[in-house]
Amino acid sequence: MRIATWNINSVRLRLHQVIKFIEEQGIDIMCLQETKTPDEYFPTEDFKKIGMIHQYFRGEKSYNGVAILSKIEFNNGQYIDWCMKNDTRHVSVKLKDGTEIHNFYIPAGGDEPDIVINPKFEHKMSFLNEIKNYFSTNTKNQKILVGDLNIAPLENDVWSHKQLLNVVSHTPLETETLLEIINTGEWADVMREFVPTNQKLYSWWSYRNRNWEISNRGRRLDHVWVSKKLLSSVRSGIIYKETRSWERPSDHVPIIIDIDI
Repeated sequence: MRIATWNINSVRLRLHQVIKFIEEQGIDIMCLQETKTPDEYFPTEDFKKIGMIHQYFRGEKSYNGVAILSKIEFNNGQYIDWCMKNDTRHVSVKLKDGTEIHNFYIPAGGDEPDIVINPKFEHKMSFLNEIKNYFSTNTKNQKILVGDLNIAPLENDVWSHKQLLNVVSHTPLETETLLEIINTGEWADVMREFVPTNQKLYSWWSYRNRNWEISNRGRRLDHVWVSKKLLSSVRSGIIYKETRSWERPSDHVPIIIDIDI
C-alpha cells in the first residue's frame, strides 16, 4: 500500500497537481492539508475519476481543511474538535484491518513563541498537549499519523539549528513537546528510520526564497509516524521534492511511504 501526505495549500487551486502526483506515483491513500475549501466545493468527482472513490474531508473557506482520499475502502470517518475551535484540522479513518489513519494540520503558532502574549502560540501548544494526552492513553490499536505538524523537531530538520532556536516551529518548547508525543504515544518517525538524523531533511521551503533549491533553507514540518508495532511493515519512505519545482507550487512537498498492511 502506498500512502502519501501533502500540504497542498488550496486543493482547488492545485487540483491538477494533486491528480498528476496521485497518478504518476501510484498513490493508494492521499492525505491533504490546507485544502482551504468548504465541503460543498470540494472536488469530489475529480478524485473519483482517478479511482479515489472513498473520501472523508472537512474544510472551510480560505483556511485549514484536511482530507483523506482512498482507492481502498475504509470505515466512516471521524474527527476530534481539538481545543473546541471547530477549525477543521483533523480527520481519521479506519481501514478494514483495523489500522487507524489520522491526518493533522497543526496550528502554525504565529510569530512570537510565548503562550502569554501570543494567543496563536498558546493555541498551538494546547493543541499539542491534547494530542499527547489522547494518544498516550490510546496505544492499543495500530495507527498511522500524517500531516503538516508545523514543527521541525531535530537539529537537522532545519537549515540552521542555532539561528532558528527562537523561531516558531523549532523552539525547544515545541520540539520537546513533539518528541514527548512520539515517545508517550509509542510512535516511530518513519522518515528518520530511512534517513539518519545526522543528515539534513526538509519538506518545506518558504515562498520568500526564490532560489529555494540553491540556498536550501528548509524545514521538516511534514511527518509520517506509525505505531512501533507497524514499523517492520514499512518498506520505504521518501520526501518527493520534485513538486516544489512545479508551476505555482505549494511551499510543502509530499511524503510517500510504502507499507504492507
